[in-house]
Amino acid sequence: MTAQSVNANDPLERERAHLASSRAALRVMRADVEALDIKDVTANWVNAAVLQRQIDERIAALADLAHTPLFFGRLDYLHAPGAEKAEGAEGERFYIGRRHVHDGDGDPMVIDWRAPVSQPFYRASKKDPMDVGTRRRFGYTGGELTAYEDEDLTDAAGGEQASRLLQTEIERPRVGPMRDIVATIQPEQDEIVRAGIGGTVCVQGAPGTGKTAVGLHRVAYLLYAHRERLARTGTLVIGPNRSFLRYIEQVLPALGELNVAQATVDDLVGHVEVRGADSADAARIKGDARMAEVLRRAVRAGVTMPVEPVVVVRGSRRWRVPAYEIEEIVRELLDRDIRYGAARDALPQRIAHAVLVRMEEAGEAPDDRVQDAVARNAAVKAAVKAVWPAVDPAKLVLRLLSDAEFLAEHAAGVLTEDEQRTVLWARPARSVRSAKWSAADAVLIDEATDLVARTPSLGHVVLDEAQDLSPMQYRAVGRRCTTGSATILGDLAQGTTPWATSSWAEALTHLGKPDAAVEELTQGFRVPREVIAYASRLLPAIAPGLAAATSMRESPGDFAVRAVALDGLDDAVLAACGEALAREGSVGLIAADARVAVLGELLTAAGLPYLAPGEETTEAARLTLVPASLAKGLEYDYVVLDEPAAVVAGEPDERTGLRRLYVALTRAVSGLTVVHAEPLPGALG
Repeated sequence: MTAQSVNANDPLERERAHLASSRAALRVMRADVEALDIKDVTANWVNAAVLQRQIDERIAALADLAHTPLFFGRLDYLHAPGAEKAEGAEGERFYIGRRHVHDGDGDPMVIDWRAPVSQPFYRASKKDPMDVGTRRRFGYTGGELTAYEDEDLTDAAGGEQASRLLQTEIERPRVGPMRDIVATIQPEQDEIVRAGIGGTVCVQGAPGTGKTAVGLHRVAYLLYAHRERLARTGTLVIGPNRSFLRYIEQVLPALGELNVAQATVDDLVGHVEVRGADSADAARIKGDARMAEVLRRAVRAGVTMPVEPVVVVRGSRRWRVPAYEIEEIVRELLDRDIRYGAARDALPQRIAHAVLVRMEEAGEAPDDRVQDAVARNAAVKAAVKAVWPAVDPAKLVLRLLSDAEFLAEHAAGVLTEDEQRTVLWARPARSVRSAKWSAADAVLIDEATDLVARTPSLGHVVLDEAQDLSPMQYRAVGRRCTTGSATILGDLAQGTTPWATSSWAEALTHLGKPDAAVEELTQGFRVPREVIAYASRLLPAIAPGLAAATSMRESPGDFAVRAVALDGLDDAVLAACGEALAREGSVGLIAADARVAVLGELLTAAGLPYLAPGEETTEAARLTLVPASLAKGLEYDYVVLDEPAAVVAGEPDERTGLRRLYVALTRAVSGLTVVHAEPLPGALG
């Protein structure tokens, strides 16, 4: 493997010329779309609006991002592929980039990284070159091509060597939102990215292994491979909080994918305004999967057996359906266990059908219109209302949490008496609007809503930081992909809720995807070697079954643990922030939530401007003050961690606190400074 520098006779100039030509071709492609005239090809204004929207999206997808490399690699094939590899020809080379670019004759100048012919860029090796002679990587500064590096895959005796440009790209300072990793995807990551749409994949990923990026790139790949299908059914990325979603929101657009929705679990179940909070015990019980059975019983509790016949008057005739026959219909609908609302809608039609049978026996010949009219008859509607009343999900949950007798009736044998007392509100609310709903209550309402009417399903859902979800939250997500597939991303060691899942098998069962494949990523690409080794000291206490992550980083990173006097903590933290800001890249000051306000005042007094989590860093504002509770999923070049003991103490139990500390310790890409006045937690050794 050789690295080349720039000089007048270097092939680098030819590569720069190809980059310039490719950018020009992309501008022409976009101009062609902008010049489209749709006035004569649309039948009406609706067709015109739909077509114009598609054109606008295509124009946006063809934008040339000045500071984003148009291509990052090149493959030189050895031989002309067979019929099954029709993309290539002998001696042909392909430039691999974020999107497809072709010239005026339609010949490709850049191949989309998701195309089959691009796959060897990520998977070819000297042991299995996949018919590739040379793999070339390009180095960029901003949008300018500055270097290239060739790897001869035909030299099997040479052994595998680390790529300097790959290492440089991985370690490049991070300013702004999360970047795509399309130029640095590793073989084990690529296997997950290109997994088929038919199955669900669960990725257990240690810090720095790129699991979030893998999930996002899998969405981009599936949209490429199954665009029409997913255009109909939709895709959704679910993150733990808004800060996280703001951090990742530019990854898919940079890959040319603009139509992927993003939400938190709270957004999905936002049937009511959340204004209250539960105790840890109450939230844990409300999030337990047993609550699904309590709700199922409560929803069906209003169904009663009829005691009076239904008499339908049509003209001069009276048609009578006895109570026992209506009871048979009701019991059959209950036994079918279909949605409550669907069964309620079917009941009047079933009663009307019984009336039509009597009409036919009397010699009449009623049709479907007569059946519909009978189903709308006042007597039938009154009977349905009495036997199978409508259910308002929010009102039902309100009653469950307010009425001890009602809860006891439907939780008997499911929740203990102590558990029932724990979830009951101390002060029952008067109405849905006045109730101080908690986040866990909103999930219960979502479950009840689905019991009444089926939740629409999407084609593919990505769930990140999944380890923190309760069983009921898993059910809420699973409802959104019952007929589709999912990518589940998480790390059991980073579970920081009292109800955090203990195993992926359990989580996937609650999600409704028990047969999902579980893949484990243990090789870190972002977190420095010394930092991940230090954080891994916590694993025996927080996740004994997990293997410690390894790091492919050649440099150990900057790492320091500084013990200071109690009255010197604030000054030491400010000094560490100043040292980090003297370097290139983003800086995160992570602290226990209770310390954030104090540190904010200190930073302001010291003249150090700072951002909130999720706000985009710039060259002028590179410091972010991060509450430990919001650090998950975020990354910074340099992290200053304030008082680890306070981070642990800020959680309801020690294991959760140590897990929170593990998250905070693993947010650094280039350097970590731990500043403490209190003794470090014993688990750090």
